[in-house]
Parts: sequence; structure tokens; C-alpha cells
Amino acid sequence: MAGVASFGRYTHAIVRSVPSSLGARPAEEGDGAEPVDLAKAHRQYGVYTGILRQKLGLQVIELPADEALPCSVLVEDVAVVQGDTALLTRPWEPARRGEISSIKKVLEELKLRVVEVTDDGATLDGSDVLFTGREFFVGISKWTNHRGAEMVADAFRDFAVSTVPMVGSSHLKSFCSMAGPDTVAIGSSEAAKKAMRTMEQLTDHHYDTLTVPDDPAGNCIYVRLGPKGSALLHRSPEEFPNSLQPFQKLPDLTLIPAACTEVAKLGGALSSCSLLINKKLDR
Repeated sequence: MAGVASFGRYTHAIVRSVPSSLGARPAEEGDGAEPVDLAKAHRQYGVYTGILRQKLGLQVIELPADEALPCSVLVEDVAVVQGDTALLTRPWEPARRGEISSIKKVLEELKLRVVEVTDDGATLDGSDVLFTGREFFVGISKWTNHRGAEMVADAFRDFAVSTVPMVGSSHLKSFCSMAGPDTVAIGSSEAAKKAMRTMEQLTDHHYDTLTVPDDPAGNCIYVRLGPKGSALLHRSPEEFPNSLQPFQKLPDLTLIPAACTEVAKLGGALSSCSLLINKKLDR
């Protein structure tokens, strides 16, 4: 299956600069409503994009900040990309739908097959979509509904698509991600455990699970570095000291820590801040 063979291989990353309006955006409920430290957000974004370029060797396409779109740094929410197909989503927040046009332009310039959600009844955030290399799991959440999940199934017909009910205001990827071709990193909360049990019931494949004490640390980014092995971008030990040890048990992985405390105040995660694409360069 093409997805498995190329899993974790990427050539490009789309990112978007941090707008000053991010600092004025109210934090997600339950985060203690702590305001965003804009200077810190810029520093963390700089480190993150530096890792994508220098350590992961990706060609980074950086879109300029848009003050009218405070959450636009969270580019993962507006598209789901697998192979040569990109599905533009339909965020639950109407204000965020303005983020789509500039991402669409870049995806078209990369000559991907771009599909749009045309159903007005559908809502879909990319942070609710987990691709394992073999299949898709879509979190049914405050942000994503069943019609949104159907759009994923429609766009990626070569893969099974299963739905996972979420509780609270979490996205599926706010506590889980792929930490390798067959390994799911998952948080320890009841919501995370329940989601993992559901995924295990819905799949025919056996995935190893890597359980981390802190839910946000369950969101990491696995990248294959060609013959040099693989890397895992994970939350920094300064943020989650107890969650580093489980990652250290993974064999043959270069661990790269990165902090994202400021976008996390808006419900963002490490994977939220880039759209990773495997584009075979035109010869």
C-alpha cells in the first residue's frame, strides 16, 4: 500500500507566520485563560521552522502573517494532505474559513489534486484527522461532525476511514499522533484511553501504543530522514518532563524537542503548525 511505503517521508512543509493578533485571541477554555506571550510565540515559531528546514531537511513554504486571521498559524486545521491529494477542510469556526484561500493557492502551485468540502452541513478541522499510513481515524468532536468525516472518506477512497467520538473540546490529535509507522503515541487521560480503545476496536491492524503521562505530549511528528534513519519532533522536557522517558524507549529515532506553549493556549499542538507534504520533485 502506497501510504505505508511512504509513511513519514516529506519534501515540503507549509507554515504561516505568527500574527500580532494572536496575542489578542482569548485562550481556550480550561487553559486558565492565560494570555499568549507574543514574543515567546515568535521565538517558538522560529525554532520550529528552523527544525523543519535544518534538521528535517524540508523545503519550507512560509506564508506571511495575516492580522485578520489570528489562528492562521494553525495551518493543519485547514487541509488534510495524503499522497497527491489535498482536502481543504471546513473549520467549525466560520471566522477561520478565511484561512483556506492562501493555503489552497500553495497546494495548487505544488500541483496537488485539491478537493474542497462543498457540503454546508459539514464541519472538519484537520487536527481531528489522524492518518496512520494504513487508514484514517477522524475525531467526531466540537469541531468535526460526521459529514466532515464523510468528506475525508470521499477524498481518500483508497483508505478506510473510521470515526472516533471525542469528549470535551479536544481534537483527536490533541492527545495522539503517530510516533512511527506502526506506533501510536497516546496521552493518559480517560478521554485519550477511550479514544485508543475505540481505534483498536475499529482497525484490523495491530498498532503498538506508546503511552505518555501528559496528553499534549501525545502529539508529536514522525519524519523519515531517508537512509539516515528517522526523527521524532516532540514536546520539550521543560514543558512535560515526565513524558520524555517513553520516547527514549523508541529504537533508532533522533529525538528533537520543541516547545509550543503559546499556540497550545489556543488549543494548538506541534503538528498544528505545519502542513507536511511528500511531493516528488518534478524532474
